[in-house]
Amino acid sequence: MRPSIESALKRSAELTRSNRLVDAVATAEAAMNQATGDEHAEIRQWLTDHADDFTGSEG
Repeated sequence: MRPSIESALKRSAELTRSNRLVDAVATAEAAMNQATGDEHAEIRQWLTDHADDFTGSEG
């Protein structure tokens, strides 16, 4: 996955934790729309691996 997409996903997690859900979804959606088909699986795995980043919880 390109660094710009990973950065956008991390920013989306920050926005979610700050209760800025609309901005978080817009940021993540823009990143996913830029992703190539090859990157989609990697993005899904990143989201699975970093779910706690969005909630602020620690597993």
